[in-house]
Amino acid sequence: MIDTAKVADRRKLRFATVDDCIADVDALLAAECASTLRRLGNWTPGQVFAHLAAWIDYGYAGYPFKRPPLFIRWLIRRKKVGYLRDGMPCGVKIPGMKDGTIGQEMMDTEEGANKLKTALWRLKKGEEARHASPAFGAMSHEERVQLNLRHAELHLSFLAPGDSQSR
Repeated sequence: MIDTAKVADRRKLRFATVDDCIADVDALLAAECASTLRRLGNWTPGQVFAHLAAWIDYGYAGYPFKRPPLFIRWLIRRKKVGYLRDGMPCGVKIPGMKDGTIGQEMMDTEEGANKLKTALWRLKKGEEARHASPAFGAMSHEERVQLNLRHAELHLSFLAPGDSQSR
């Protein structure tokens, strides 16, 4: 098991738009088809894509877990602006969840990529989420887009097409 907090050669990603993220997913899918995709973490590309899609979809369908305790929510909400601006830290596990998170079920790479792109298109077209984040509470649509782009930067940084280490 790789300690993802200590992976030094992850890609440095910064997505300005949903389209930037979709383009990266397409590049990763092409690299997987060409057998040049490198995994730097513990999850398969399909798992990474499925996880990111699931967390986008939770805002529309509901979150499959209870809100964290008030003190934890208070701490996390204080970090929201930094996460939106600077990105999310790697190696963090959600307390009380098996494997530290959810939504990373085994999935074929192409199926996972399609699921993620469908979720990203939903964000791009401006569909408002129906459920507040259990951790961050109510967010504007733009904040939700930015949070999901930062989340994607984190997880997609563990997948490298060919010899590329930055984008």
